[in-house]
Amino acid sequence: MCALPEAERGFSRVDAVAMHSGALRDKIHELKYEGRAGWAMIFGRLLVGWMESHPEAMRGIDHIVGNPTHTGRQPIRHIEAIMDAAYTEDVRRAFPLSPPGGHRLVKHVETARSANRTLDEKRAVAAAHAAALTWTGATGDIKGATVLLVDDVFTSGSQLQHVARRLRATGAADVRGLVLARAPWSG
Repeated sequence: MCALPEAERGFSRVDAVAMHSGALRDKIHELKYEGRAGWAMIFGRLLVGWMESHPEAMRGIDHIVGNPTHTGRQPIRHIEAIMDAAYTEDVRRAFPLSPPGGHRLVKHVETARSANRTLDEKRAVAAAHAAALTWTGATGDIKGATVLLVDDVFTSGSQLQHVARRLRATGAADVRGLVLARAPWSG
């Protein structure tokens, strides 16, 4: 895979807690599509544990935000639930997570899902997703900031790429990614 220049890909790095396979894949699915909300707490703990064990990757982060789901998503707004759990788990307030219900990146418009689509379709869906996002923090909040964008699964990278570009266009100086699971490369 050829690495894109940073300005084209939008993010400077993407880290993954684990591979998207086996039990982790199944549990993410249970949270996301079956509404088994208890997994959000476990995934929030995993994220905070990763952050604590990777201080070099966390240096200079001004905001940690989830790649949002639509406000009306059913059965659960899984990313928001994971981010709320991460805030609760960060008892020392070591990381710039938003408190539950205070998410800085919000999606008010429903867009198509990217699952089970071709790469070109995923890119189009990702662009629509990014266009539907709003930064709800103070106006100067994001100007010159380094943002850590959190998502559940990294497959093609299209969504993170488009959201990172959107955050940069809004004023972020740097956008990094952190995902619970990265899909194994197929080729």
